Order: sequence, then C-alpha cells, then structure tokens
Amino acid sequence: MNHDTIAAIATAPGRGGVGVIRISGSNLLPFALALTGKTPKPRYATLADFKAADNATVDSGILLFFPNPHSFTGEDVLELQGHGGPVVMQMLLARCLDLGARLAEPGEFSRRAFLNGKMDLAQAEAVADLIDAATTSAARSAVRSLQGEFSRAISELNEELINLRMLVEATLDFPEEDIDFLQAANAFGRLERLQLKLAEIFDRAGQGKLLQAGLHVVLAGQPNVGKSSLLNRLTGDDLAIVTPIAGTTRDALRSTIQIEGIPLHIIDTAGLRETDDEVEKIGIARSWQEIERSDVVLLLVDARSGVGAADREILARLPERLQRITVYNKIDLAGREPERHDEADGIAISLSAKANQGIDLLRQELLRIAGWHQAEDVFIARERHLRALAEAQEHVAAARDVVESRLPALELFAEELRLAQQSLGQITGEFTADDLLGVIFSRFCIGK
Repeated sequence: MNHDTIAAIATAPGRGGVGVIRISGSNLLPFALALTGKTPKPRYATLADFKAADNATVDSGILLFFPNPHSFTGEDVLELQGHGGPVVMQMLLARCLDLGARLAEPGEFSRRAFLNGKMDLAQAEAVADLIDAATTSAARSAVRSLQGEFSRAISELNEELINLRMLVEATLDFPEEDIDFLQAANAFGRLERLQLKLAEIFDRAGQGKLLQAGLHVVLAGQPNVGKSSLLNRLTGDDLAIVTPIAGTTRDALRSTIQIEGIPLHIIDTAGLRETDDEVEKIGIARSWQEIERSDVVLLLVDARSGVGAADREILARLPERLQRITVYNKIDLAGREPERHDEADGIAISLSAKANQGIDLLRQELLRIAGWHQAEDVFIARERHLRALAEAQEHVAAARDVVESRLPALELFAEELRLAQQSLGQITGEFTADDLLGVIFSRFCIGK
C-alpha cells in the first residue's frame, strides 16, 4: 500500500462560509508545524494561521489532528477548516502540495480506510451512497449500511457457512469415522435456513438498490394525448408547456419525484408521429433513445379514441424487456371512471391528468412494477451486491441438490459451500480483486 501523504478539498465546489481540506499520511505533526507553526493536540480544535512559504498568512481557521489509528483512514489525518471561497481553498491546497503532499485520487481516503481495516467494502461504498442519496429513505438506508448492519448480516451468513463447511471438511478428512454427516449435522435443515436468510437479505438489499437508483419512466405517445399534463401532475409543477398545438414538446423534459421514498426519474418526450419538421424529427429520435434506456414506458392514448393503429405501431417498436403501462388519459372527457385493468399488451390505467383523477392508481402501479413493498431496516445496496447474493443463492441451492441426491458427493457439497462463502466475501471485500477496488473507489468524489 502507498503511504505517501495525500490532500484534497473535502467540501463541495463553490462559495461557502467554511471550506475543509483533508490530509492523510504518516507522521503529520511536522507537516502541521510547517503549515501553522503549531503542534496541534489530538482531537482538539486549534485556532491557527495557515502560512505560505514566505510566512505570509494564506488563511486563518481551525486545525484538527487525528493521530493513527484513531482516524477515518487509520493514518494520521489533518483537517484544515478555513473560509470557503474557491480561491482561498485552492491557495491552501497548493501550499499543502508544496509541503510534500500529493493530490488525492477520487475515493482515496475511503480506500485507505478500507485497506487499513477501518471499514469493510460495503461500509466504504455506503459513504458514497450517503453523499449521493436523493431521498430521505435512501439516506437512512445508507446510514444503516455505513454503521455496519448490512455487513453484520453478511457476516452472520458467513459464520453459518463456515460452521457447515467445518463439519463437511472433518468428514472428508476422517472417512474412517462412522459419521452419518447428513443426519448428525442436519445438513438439509441448515441449508434450508441459509436459503431463507439469503432470500430475506436479498430482498432487503434489492429494496435498498431501488432507493438508491430509482426507476426511469418515459412518457410516450402521439402528440396531444396529455404527456406534458401528466408530467406536470406527477411532479406537482408546471415543468412542461401544455397547448393544444401538436408538436409543442420538441425535446425530452426530465424530472425526479418520490413515491414512498423511491426516486422516479420521469422523462416527457416529443410526440411520436410522422412529421416533415426537421426540429421535431430530432426530438422524436431522442424520444426513442430515451425509451431504449428506460425501465418503464407509459404509453399515453386518448381515452375517447382508444388504442389506434399508430399506437399499436409504437407498442410494436417497444423493446421486449421494457415494462409497459397503457395510460388512457382524458377520461373526464370520455365519461369514464378511473380504473386499472389488464389488456393483451399489459396493464392499463384509465385516468385524467387535467382533472387529477386516477393518478394514485398510476403511482401504485409504478411501485408494483418496481417491486417495492414496505420493509423495515432496508440496506442500501448496489448491483454488485445483488449479483454476489444471487451467486451465493445459486451455490447454496446447488449444495442442497447434492444433499438431496441419492449418492451425495461430499467433495462437491463442500465446493459449493466454499463458492457461496466466496461470493458473500465479495460484498465486504474479503475476496475482492484489486482491479474491482479501483473501479469502485474511482467513482467516489475527491476528498472522500
């Protein structure tokens, strides 16, 4: 591991009352003395002038010193709290670099904390997830993961796997012992409990990923079916211009709302139709690009005319993987009531965006498609966590198949348990390649 001294501005770019520069390395007291002329007392706020090489004052503020190993990174850490102007922060950072520090890479402070055993990989990722949280629910879930709840749940699963592997390995090492392993160790019962716990944690982690990433929803359809009105109704704001003139929306409009704490990234697109207008053609092309990237497509149609040939052409072009909801808008003009019903092309919702009828039916359907249900103690999670949990589930299921076979092969049974444990270890970083660490921490902000 590289033990050189690193420094970075830890506060967000822009003007502010306070700006923070973080420094991490070994034996930083001489660094603090050269910068301020003072030797700070550990974990006490020291008022200091931050000096340039010619002893001119760059800024005045608070100096904090956290000696290793009792710091965020596990190394000596200095925090300089000065005035939050971008120019003064850059001047102070330049002085730190002159004193021998180098500019920290994105996520390097958190990476050092992980490598020094201050937190596991899931906790380190929760730091970035907490910073990036778009909703209150996501922030609370990230705090739970940062405090180690997710890691403890994974650790408990690992302990059960280790205990079961110990029994299997003992049987393999001493085949002369008359041990009916499958009966004495209750292997089937242990595996069943493991599967249930894995399924529970997978569900909680899946809900956490949904809180983090949200759902991308595209409003599509022909011109003048009410896409912009529905966007305005869902967001509670007049984001889109609404007129009876076809082709008013020329480009995609984006907004994020929350339903039960889940971010829904809603995109209003240009009306999908044949047109000679070159600008509108560009907007329609972009609409199809947004549809390709989305999770859910709401195909809006006029409730008075229903699904026509042009709408069926749109449905036929939609990617198979996409969830789709046909939204019959303007039911107030058609004399219909709000309802949800099944159709050949999927789910349909009848509503009126203008009259605010049936909007809650749409919200609930979006939650259902997202797979959301109320769950306590949700873990913030990432796609790689879910993949690792899914792999562990597959290996435990394979081990169970071995147990249930007429001629169980204990070597194969032991190998599946080992692979399940290795998959779980990828979550906390017990079994993680260096290249994966590089990818993970490179996505952090500088200063964290």
